[in-house]
Amino acid sequence: MAELSAKGLVLRPGVGAISARVAPGEILGLAGLDGHGQDQFLRSLAGLEKIPGTVALNGTRIANFREAGRARIVYVPRDRRSTGIFPGLSILDNFAIATAGRDRRGPLISPAARRARYETWRERLQIKAPSPEAPITALSGGNQQKVLLARALAREPEVLLLNDPTRGVDVATRHLLYDLFRDLAQGGMALVILSSEIEEILALSHRVLVFRDHEIAAELAGEAMQTAAVIAAMFGRAG
Repeated sequence: MAELSAKGLVLRPGVGAISARVAPGEILGLAGLDGHGQDQFLRSLAGLEKIPGTVALNGTRIANFREAGRARIVYVPRDRRSTGIFPGLSILDNFAIATAGRDRRGPLISPAARRARYETWRERLQIKAPSPEAPITALSGGNQQKVLLARALAREPEVLLLNDPTRGVDVATRHLLYDLFRDLAQGGMALVILSSEIEEILALSHRVLVFRDHEIAAELAGEAMQTAAVIAAMFGRAG
């Protein structure tokens, strides 16, 4: 079980510092108008942004993306086409590229072991694909997103950072992913989910941080997690 903490993060010169924590089994939601800092905050948790402040897992400082990966902090990007999938590779290679060492049997990679791992996640995420060897570009957007999530989850994360994970997917896939995220949290994983849809973030999260002008405008939990409260914080109005 791992707790992720951020202390004194400054997303833009001249604004207040941000401190936050995510407990094991918690889903922390991030909301705000585009460009107000929530994306930068999420990327800083993944070690992808060099800004003042510290990020730590169970008290151990995380300095960069490589260290985050070693600590099993896994980030799933928003734009799967430009920063997620490898369009020239197969579905199977896209899935296994981050965990190829787990398929090693002696000095060689075992194709059977790799395929067996993929099949486990294909069934769990209900990936609809013609064959593992097909190009990933042959899949629908929703199924490409499932492959990205399968790749991330195959790394056995302690913390999962999700940047608009249901963007551009159909309703059935959306609800499958909702159930998956809740199951992961119930199993003790910490999740941070940024979503551009207020209702989605309220439905999934235990707490919500609302960003405005690169600061946290509101932290909402329990009965305070209402659409009107999120909108008021996003636009700088009293709730």
